[in-house]
Amino acid sequence: MKSLVTLCFLVPLFATHACCVVAAEADAAARPNIMVFLVDDMGMMDTSVPFLQDENGQPKRYPLNDYYRTPGMERLASQGIRFNQFYAMSVCSPTRISIMTGQNAARHRTTNWINPRTDNAGKNGAHDWNWAGLTEGDVTLPGILSQNGYRTIHVGKGHFGPEEHSGAEPLNLGFDVNVAGAAFGAPGSYYGKMNFGHGTKRSHHAVPHLDAYHGTETFLTEALTIEAKKRVTETVGKGQPFYLYFAHYAVHAPFESDPRFADHYADSGKPKNAQAFATLIEGMDKSLGDMLDHLNELGVAENTLVLFLGDNGSDAPLGHQHEVACAEPLRGKKGAHYEGGMRVPFIAAWAKPNSESPLQKSLAIPAGQIQNQVASVSDLFPTVLSLVGAEAPASHVQDGAPLQTLLTGASQPDRSQQFLMHYPHAPHRSNYFTVYRDGAWKVVYHYLPEKGNKDDHIDLFQGHYQLFNLDQDPFESANVAADHPDELNRMMESLIESLKSHQAVYPIDDSGKAVLPQLPG
Repeated sequence: MKSLVTLCFLVPLFATHACCVVAAEADAAARPNIMVFLVDDMGMMDTSVPFLQDENGQPKRYPLNDYYRTPGMERLASQGIRFNQFYAMSVCSPTRISIMTGQNAARHRTTNWINPRTDNAGKNGAHDWNWAGLTEGDVTLPGILSQNGYRTIHVGKGHFGPEEHSGAEPLNLGFDVNVAGAAFGAPGSYYGKMNFGHGTKRSHHAVPHLDAYHGTETFLTEALTIEAKKRVTETVGKGQPFYLYFAHYAVHAPFESDPRFADHYADSGKPKNAQAFATLIEGMDKSLGDMLDHLNELGVAENTLVLFLGDNGSDAPLGHQHEVACAEPLRGKKGAHYEGGMRVPFIAAWAKPNSESPLQKSLAIPAGQIQNQVASVSDLFPTVLSLVGAEAPASHVQDGAPLQTLLTGASQPDRSQQFLMHYPHAPHRSNYFTVYRDGAWKVVYHYLPEKGNKDDHIDLFQGHYQLFNLDQDPFESANVAADHPDELNRMMESLIESLKSHQAVYPIDDSGKAVLPQLPG
């Protein structure tokens, strides 16, 4: 690269422009493009791709894998690696800010979804949580990449900060382009004929920047895909590497059926909302396939790393939030403290595998493999920065760790197998809780069990403590806290220490005093 740039000063003036174009193209080819493809409210079982394994380590299909149709995900998984123990926060804004910062939600303190118009800490929720979310000047992944020569493109859902705060606008957070990103997390409507919410009773959630599709039959997922393709085409035409953060509003409620796929589920026997949810899944999947095709058509697929994931557990309208239904065989759903609330699909692959590609030789991702080690959304920040050769400011604290070793299919024995999920809020499907996982063991601490969910019996929480061994009981069928007091005590000590090290905030009691986690006994 240096020799190309130097050469521009040695040739006649009329050749300088052409030479520098060649240099720019060489730079773009030498640096990977990144597409983060983020799906809203998609859990690990909302796909035809099996992420779970049988006792022999082979992919195991469950009924939900046969209900959903996701050929785009199947394609991506067949040419890359998928993780079966990849964690997000159990609600959306915390996860999105963790991707942007590499920090656990307990540290950045946006521990709840951000209500765009009012502080939604909850009556006994942590009142000093970070409702403002990200603000202009914060260290972010797109901000660092933009400073390092990348064009940073935001398409879809933002939800980084409330209205009348700088974080409501992704352009304030390091993105060079923003299409459709705003303060809210759910679209006013998925229908172009409804102007995506403009002029309706849900106009406070009307999706911006898509006026060209108003009054048409274009579904929101398709409109965003068209816009993403345009922005990538422009960037590639300039010979510039890109970071595309493509964050679909799908598959978040409202559960409006995508008419392109409705016939596929009409005879499923599932409720209408569940059928609509499945069409949102399939529409999202078509978008993924269309993006892979477009990258190939532009000739940049071999240089583009795709990171596909969900932002929290499933919100499929199937069954009770704490039972086995919408994420079968996992227990729970979005917002819950069970695995179905925070384990999400994660697939990493080059958009077009080529073992001879210099970039792909530097990060050789095996085809069709499943990675079993624990990882989380906080890991994307250091992974991408390491891949492109950029660094965060030394003062910026990171909780994530690069995924490069795991992406090659290898195990990393010295890597932490811990995950912290802190939700000091209510009302939601689980209220005032912290989850801490360390290897096979998982502990859940309920701060105020007497203030449990309004539609649940208090004994659901069995007091303050739930303990599970996920190796022996991967679907959390039995709380073994009473049977393993020493393990419970060890896990609670680690949970308390982890919260302290992240400088976490806590729920409050009725007098306004912080409620801290306590050791058993």
